[in-house]
Amino acid sequence: MATVPAGRVTLSDRRTERSWSVEVAPFQMSAFPVTQAWYTQVTGQRPSAAEGDRLPVEGVSWWDAVRFCNALSLREGLTPTYHLGHNPETAEWDTSADGYRLPTEAEWEHACRAGTTGPRYGRLDEVAWYRANSDDRIHTVGGKQPNAWGLYDMLGNVWDWCWDLYDAQVYGTYRVLRGGGWSDEHWSCRASVRRRSHPTFRIDDVGFRVARSTPTQRQPADRAGCPSATGAEH
Repeated sequence: MATVPAGRVTLSDRRTERSWSVEVAPFQMSAFPVTQAWYTQVTGQRPSAAEGDRLPVEGVSWWDAVRFCNALSLREGLTPTYHLGHNPETAEWDTSADGYRLPTEAEWEHACRAGTTGPRYGRLDEVAWYRANSDDRIHTVGGKQPNAWGLYDMLGNVWDWCWDLYDAQVYGTYRVLRGGGWSDEHWSCRASVRRRSHPTFRIDDVGFRVARSTPTQRQPADRAGCPSATGAEH
């Protein structure tokens, strides 16, 4: 887990031509996307199309990702972050819990940028696997340069699920994806790009990474079911 310092990030959406600023508290994020070995160790499952312990796990839904977070928390003696019902619409975030969780999209973009202001934290070929250099396949985590905060594969290789609803009024339960994947063109591999999909969606270029709140970031006994409570777009 890498420590991400506090900061402020401005998010934008090209579809609605909106932008909004979010204050981000310090938190921790996994330096790499969750690997197949890690996912199998925690869940006993290996869902990915490609096989390799150090490859990012893919073919996982948002629902799979939040269940992994809870299972990993229990494995490490931590309090699970999510209270899950029978479908993704009833997932609630217990902000007082000390367990693992998905990053919010504001946290994700702040972590991806690592203090930079351009579309990427480095030259694309040096930091990301994408359509022009991936040879049409997924790659081992950590094969490209990290950003200034020690986070690898924030762009390219696999998209990352985030906690947030994309736009509940228009897309219902669709959740946010960030970062671009191994099959995407260069314009999709930018810090600001937002993508959406149904929380049950699975494909071979979508994975996730985990985050943890710091003690000062946790709030007492507030089960935040509304993504706007985490700094997300309404």
